Amino acid sequence: MKNINPTQTAAWQALQKHFDEMKDVTIADLFAKDGDRFSKFSATFGDQMLVDYSKNRITEETLAKLQDLAKECDLAGAIKSMFSGEKINRTENRAVLHVALRNRSNTPILVDGKDVMPEVNAVLEKMKTFSEAIISGEWKGYTGKAITDVVNIGIGGSDLGPYMVTEALASVQKSPEHALCF
Repeated sequence: MKNINPTQTAAWQALQKHFDEMKDVTIADLFAKDGDRFSKFSATFGDQMLVDYSKNRITEETLAKLQDLAKECDLAGAIKSMFSGEKINRTENRAVLHVALRNRSNTPILVDGKDVMPEVNAVLEKMKTFSEAIISGEWKGYTGKAITDVVNIGIGGSDLGPYMVTEALASVQKSPEHALCF
């Protein structure tokens, strides 16, 4: 995978110039100029999901410039590298396995010639068993009482993933005696 700093590309410079030109344009201005804006800048996925990005300060020119940036940074190559199990995490010299965690088809994902899916599935099954034991009250703390609160303590890095999970799970909380804390 190429190691490209996007901020050092010609496409980034063009995006920066475009941003400067757009900074005083409002969302209301964009809707006033284009009555078809919502349909141009939204997508649906079946009846399940609507992605509406029409209420962002973007235009067709913005999207074209973002595509230019993706091409100049070889985003397609980076995605291919990630999905093929290449070691793209340069800091730790290892593959990133985001795709393996979401690979419900169980298509083999090879890292150094070894399919990692059996190990990933084993960990996912352990997580499921553990969470079911917490929810049911079967898992006890050191006092012998059922665990009722789950506290996520990070080790550094971004807190966005854990925060998103706790926010998403709050609406499906099984009972008032179980709490999700971040």
